[in-house]
Amino acid sequence: MNSISELEALLGGLPPPARSAARRIFSVSTSTATLEAPQAMAGWITSVFGSVEAVRRQLVVRVTNVVTLEGALFNELRARRPKDLKGAVDVRRAIAEARGDPFCHVETGTPSDTFGHVAGRHGTAVANVAKYDGLHGVIVFNEHDPLAPISADVLADHLRTGRGWAVKGVAADPDARYYFLLWNSLWRAGGSILHGHMQMTLTRGLHYPKVEALRRQSLGYWSDHGCDYFEDLWSVHEALGLGTTVDGARALAYLAPTKEREILVLGRSGEDESALAGGIAHALATLRREGVMAHNLALYLPPLSADGSDWSRFPPLARIVDRGDPADRTSDIGAMELYAASVISSDPFRIGEALRS
Repeated sequence: MNSISELEALLGGLPPPARSAARRIFSVSTSTATLEAPQAMAGWITSVFGSVEAVRRQLVVRVTNVVTLEGALFNELRARRPKDLKGAVDVRRAIAEARGDPFCHVETGTPSDTFGHVAGRHGTAVANVAKYDGLHGVIVFNEHDPLAPISADVLADHLRTGRGWAVKGVAADPDARYYFLLWNSLWRAGGSILHGHMQMTLTRGLHYPKVEALRRQSLGYWSDHGCDYFEDLWSVHEALGLGTTVDGARALAYLAPTKEREILVLGRSGEDESALAGGIAHALATLRREGVMAHNLALYLPPLSADGSDWSRFPPLARIVDRGDPADRTSDIGAMELYAASVISSDPFRIGEALRS
């Protein structure tokens, strides 16, 4: 299996079209970090990292998406770091003990928007009590357990329910045309309630900054190169063996991830989020097989009504990322991620192989 440590050579060996796309999108450099450890540390280093030599020379791969200015520093050795702040949390037990929470009683335990609840077959869209934005709802899953397997059909139903809520929201406030859906699964990913649920917002004036920035970057890419950014992004990942197609949606293990094991699911311009259901379900199943319990998911979508801007080259896009062990009290996000670049210990090629298997 290929490895992120070989990325520079792998990109150089791609077929010409994919190699050209890679040069347009990614900047890659490889460096060797060195240290000398005192003999007194040899036993501890060997027990934690396998050998003294493993830490003496460490390969670090830096990947920057020069279009979006997302960046990652890969060093698999960091996955073996000792962590003294493990909590004694039984996640499965915590989920079971939370049964009977307000989300288990949607009609009496949740508020409604002025336009009421929106019912799907597998969940219900209700109002959020503490709102991010002027319109902020929650899809409460019928299934309490957030770790229960989720099929493409169930996921598609949740997406339809969210879209139904958004359509009613726009009818109530026509200027709130920018729709955003997210899923924070478990407290490690920012979920304050264990019961399975997604959230939706509608905002006014301009799409959320990261969505709008990506729209502008993709248009700039077309202007500079005469190529579609999202198609080029897919072509590079597919050529490297980092992607697969599921029910027409394209899922890829991203080379410049926000955090561990990030998977992007791409639709095509003119489609809506329903085209992503199979790909998202497959990505989530892949992450579960890899041991992921806590995740964040977000949908990037064009506005629900025309806003005068060019969204013609902007496809529906889902981003899904692992947020680490829920029993780990050490945060996975620090100053590097907030203000510099993401530090990654997982190998995208491992996730790419899992996606394709």
